[in-house]
Amino acid sequence: MTTKKTLSRRELCKMGLIATVALPLNAHAQPANRMRPQRGDQIVFDGGDKAGQLISPEQLVLNAQPVAALARDPNSNEVRDGSRLNRIMVMRVDPETLSTPTRNNAAEGIIAYSAICTHTGCDITNWKADELHMACPCHESEFDIRDNGNVVGGPAPRPLAMLPLAIEDGELRVAGAFKGRVGFQQQF
Repeated sequence: MTTKKTLSRRELCKMGLIATVALPLNAHAQPANRMRPQRGDQIVFDGGDKAGQLISPEQLVLNAQPVAALARDPNSNEVRDGSRLNRIMVMRVDPETLSTPTRNNAAEGIIAYSAICTHTGCDITNWKADELHMACPCHESEFDIRDNGNVVGGPAPRPLAMLPLAIEDGELRVAGAFKGRVGFQQQF
């Protein structure tokens, strides 16, 4: 003979609470490669024959075209390449030419910005060496890398998001979350 257990109202409420809280939290968990860069992540090359290799501070030439990069978890070696919004551009400039807020998020003149234009989300690949401006090839928005990625030309509605950096044990590391919103917002 089998006995059927009836659940009390309290037990049902507990089960409902668990289902309401725990299941959605699990559903929203992201794979490590889709997570935004995390404090302590290393900076690695994005693409080319050096893809996934660490970028050392010495490899970044003063005022040279920015280098496409991604963050990598130093514990798992997981490159955060699961979202194009994680792509960054890294460059070295004279720290004395940086605005104070930019200098506060730089590492010995090395700065990093989102590689995604804030206008329509194109990849920012152009470089105006004379002005030290990153530029979007789609609609010609220009961003001043020495002053918080502020818009200095074109239709972009806001600055590029800056990724704070640090140098730890000779390696470039992420020092905090993006400053500013990454990506774009459709304009109607």
